[in-house]
Amino acid sequence: MNRPAWRDFRLYAITAEPNHPGKSVVEVMEQALIGGAQIVQLRNKTGKREEVLEQAKALRELTRQYQVPFIINDYPDIVLEVDADGVHLGQEDMPISEARALLGPDRIIGISTHNLQQALAAEQDGADYIGVGPVFPTDTKPGRAAVTTSYVQEAARHVSIPFVAIGGITLGNVDTVLSAGAERICAVSAIVGHADPAGVCRSFLERIEAARRGSALEQKRLKINGREEQCSARTVEELVIQLGQQNKKLVVELDGVIVQRALWAQTELQNGASIELVHFVGGG
Repeated sequence: MNRPAWRDFRLYAITAEPNHPGKSVVEVMEQALIGGAQIVQLRNKTGKREEVLEQAKALRELTRQYQVPFIINDYPDIVLEVDADGVHLGQEDMPISEARALLGPDRIIGISTHNLQQALAAEQDGADYIGVGPVFPTDTKPGRAAVTTSYVQEAARHVSIPFVAIGGITLGNVDTVLSAGAERICAVSAIVGHADPAGVCRSFLERIEAARRGSALEQKRLKINGREEQCSARTVEELVIQLGQQNKKLVVELDGVIVQRALWAQTELQNGASIELVHFVGGG
């Protein structure tokens, strides 16, 4: 697997066998690949090692046919045994340095993160990519609080390695995640639990590509609280949402003029504009 090339992925699909009773993992993941999924991860938290190994062998053969990277969750030893492209780790799994020593420099190491501190630590420790999530509540991570799109925004602004937004993402909410700054999406039940995994994957890719085109066309350079920033916001309101400040009490000053809250949605931003966002707390 060409290491630089894999970084161009946009849609990441993960197995979840309980979501497709009556269909095999290989059958469902092949449909996802037909629809355009660009990375496949085997995630089996309940099966014995022998079952995981058999699934890994089958998915390794399938992903080779479609020439996409194959990642295995939790089992670096199986990665080596089936010659998978990499491993995905959780925060409680072996350290990245240990996985790297075991797998060598050429395999991909990803790690789940739930806040910016974990993301920056993973980057520092040599992870190749991180998962950012769960963005929304999801049955695949029971008991794990959603990080919301606020963490997606933080990752987009501060993380240099590729990150993939994951957790409860569907066609109904993916545009919100993309507008927060995600360029790579991972869906689990929304893909493998659907009657038409290939069609869902195509729809996800269409949304991702539309967001990329829109972002490329609308990027502006703004001065936000004295710092030069690039963003795709068209209006003051969109900027506030992209910055994750929509729930705060703000005074917004645009080129020296205070913009009333009722006018944020219709006040357009021009390239080179200067914005001051002042957070205030009401008191007696």
